[in-house]
Amino acid sequence: MTVIPDLKLSRCAPAARAFAHVLVLTLIVTLASALAAPALAREQVQERQRTQARQHAALDVSPPRIEAEIVVDGVLDEPEWQQAAVLSDFSQYQPVDGRPASDPTEVRVWYSPQAIHFGIHARELHGDVVRATQANRDNINSEDQIQILLDTNNDSRIAFVFAVNPFGVQADGTRSDNFGGGAGGRSATGGGSRNINPMDGNLDLNPDFRFDSAGRLVDDGYVVEVRIPFRSLRFQDAEVQDWGLHILRRVQHSGFQDTWAPAVRANASFLGQSGTLKGLTGFQRGRILEIAPSVTGRLDGAEDSGGDWAYSEEAEIGADLKWGIRQNLTLNGTINPDFSQVEADVGQVVLNERFALFFPEKRPFFLDGLELFDTPSQLIYTRRIVAPVVGTKLAGKVGVTNIATIIAVDDRTYSASGDDNPVFAVARVRRDLPGNGVAGAVLTAREEGSDWSRLAGGDIRLYHSQKYFVELEGVGSWTSAGGSTASGSLFKGTWDRTGRNWGFNYSVNAISPDFRAAAGFVNRTGFINASSFNRLTGYGAEGALIETFGGFGGVSRLWDYENTGDGPLEGGEQLFPSATLRGGWRLSGSLARNFFTYDPAAYAGLEVISGAGAITPFTVPGREDNLVSGSFGVTTPTFRSFTASVTYSRGETALFAEAAPGSSRRVDVVLDVRPTSSLRASLQITDLVLRRDVDDSQFSSELIPRLKVEYQLTPSVFFRVIGQYAARERSALRDREGRPILSGGALTTASEQNTLNLDVLFSYRPSPGTLVYLGYGSAMDDVGQKRFEQFDRTADGFFTKISYSFRADR
Repeated sequence: MTVIPDLKLSRCAPAARAFAHVLVLTLIVTLASALAAPALAREQVQERQRTQARQHAALDVSPPRIEAEIVVDGVLDEPEWQQAAVLSDFSQYQPVDGRPASDPTEVRVWYSPQAIHFGIHARELHGDVVRATQANRDNINSEDQIQILLDTNNDSRIAFVFAVNPFGVQADGTRSDNFGGGAGGRSATGGGSRNINPMDGNLDLNPDFRFDSAGRLVDDGYVVEVRIPFRSLRFQDAEVQDWGLHILRRVQHSGFQDTWAPAVRANASFLGQSGTLKGLTGFQRGRILEIAPSVTGRLDGAEDSGGDWAYSEEAEIGADLKWGIRQNLTLNGTINPDFSQVEADVGQVVLNERFALFFPEKRPFFLDGLELFDTPSQLIYTRRIVAPVVGTKLAGKVGVTNIATIIAVDDRTYSASGDDNPVFAVARVRRDLPGNGVAGAVLTAREEGSDWSRLAGGDIRLYHSQKYFVELEGVGSWTSAGGSTASGSLFKGTWDRTGRNWGFNYSVNAISPDFRAAAGFVNRTGFINASSFNRLTGYGAEGALIETFGGFGGVSRLWDYENTGDGPLEGGEQLFPSATLRGGWRLSGSLARNFFTYDPAAYAGLEVISGAGAITPFTVPGREDNLVSGSFGVTTPTFRSFTASVTYSRGETALFAEAAPGSSRRVDVVLDVRPTSSLRASLQITDLVLRRDVDDSQFSSELIPRLKVEYQLTPSVFFRVIGQYAARERSALRDREGRPILSGGALTTASEQNTLNLDVLFSYRPSPGTLVYLGYGSAMDDVGQKRFEQFDRTADGFFTKISYSFRADR
């Protein structure tokens, strides 16, 4: 029998009424904002002036093809550089677009049959203010840097990113224009579900590519040289082709970011404002075959039944394989990939969380081409494949269609029975549409014995009028577990405006209770959510103390999917002001009024003890209204030796474990220190305290200091020590009248955890895929309860990993 997705069409009318209610509130906010904002007519004039300037800019570049190979040493003294095409006339993009760059930048570009070469002279007119250290790969966010974005398909959707600091230290990844949201809504603050750098839009720094770079400081700034082999790229199957090109320069002492192509903020597509490398031809890339075998050894320590400390040994052989079938189509395979090449997931606040936390992907097999699996609702989340025994992946672009598939067999440890190997199959197809739009389809399946979970859906994103996009997504799921089947549906719609002074993001999201995304990250079902946010941005005069100011704010409402007529379960109104000051200082804040409704199912089986000693069922209270909260944060500029940020938050909240009102006080501190060019340390402190309203007693507290110290001995040799202390306390549960709560017939008890985690790593990584890691990790309990007198080991372990990348090109 065919199972039809439960689309619940009868609920569309209440959902539409709900969304209309939100839009009415939004129109009020928008009208008030428009009265306070600069006139839109002035914005339109500014946009027209920028468009005219762009039309006259020399953005079509024909670099020469030169039959030569040179040494990449950061010295541009070879004759080929005199023949190269020259790119100059950079303009500011952040914080204020359209202004001439305050420091000139000159880029020279040419290509050989095997690689494309860039030589950059970044001049600095403000003295000895260049920020640069001998950092580890992908860790140059606090450095002056040059970013080269190559849109090798010339479709304004995805670009390869190659970044270097003044010493030639590398960072790389991909940047997507299609997913992560537009700059008009909440995503303007740097949202996103992967390892996203807020200053760079939807930039994922996890993938690693092979390229050569070198740099040096000179009297008037710095010079860097970059060689990008064609075999490190995916590109079109054409004899003669054009590539999109963006070159960005980040100047840390001022906080400015400049671009060669005069990009403007009033545009929903950043990559759509790229320049073009014209007439590229005669590539000798060959077919790529890369095999990276690895050996991993572990010694895991724990206390045995006799009370003695004992170690268990484990050794494993794995391998990653990569075959470039065509210039834009790659086949990957893996056997036993592991997480040993990365640091542990950062500790997160957990005591008052209601939903699962997201952790980014780190394994090289999954990272290669991961951007091709993106969907608006994160329907593919590769960390659901916990410990694959074997896997294969095909990803690339054929014509105007992106194709990405994975088939993987997970370890049986992660099956419900412990005897079956879960099998995952995912497929994502995206087709380019005119005007930077895309239409996509997604299929996922998880099979485990006789149980299965399958999903199919489609989505579309269309751009219009330069500043707007519309995105729609519809998905159905079918699940069978323990002999019973269920089906569910997901619908999402978004309309976004990315204007220079005014932007918005309006969205509605409806997910039925039985919707399951077994290979995705959808951590909450059974709701209809509508939100409406507006953004206003003002710009100070050139040289003024305040460079940009404004913020975004709006309303959100969430309804039960089955009972929309009962009114919203939760929601609120939020305002997030911010300002950028001269020199790179940043101020941010928030003000919110929220409300929540407690889910009765979460409190089933709880009881309370009354004053007379009688035991009665726990009564779930009604909606928690008018919870007001706010925050304020300050971030310093990137000084030569340190950067710091402090955020203080305070307000009313719901204590979900007790279904009672409370208050919250949270402090977040981040301090990055760079005392030498090779040594850096990062201190992060989170301090959260929740108190009850009934008697101002403490419900819970979490104090999590985390210190990471890194030393870069050479560009390939790296040492790191991470220490994290977590002090968590929670009192025994009481209801809002102060009466004790019983769970399972027993009184709940107070809990206290004081743990120390220590991780030490030695890394030798001369190139991506070739590495030696030696590490030690230890988990300890602080028996002295924050007096630091005695620590008892609860677990520890040694690990080593050796991997070597064999690459055969033909």
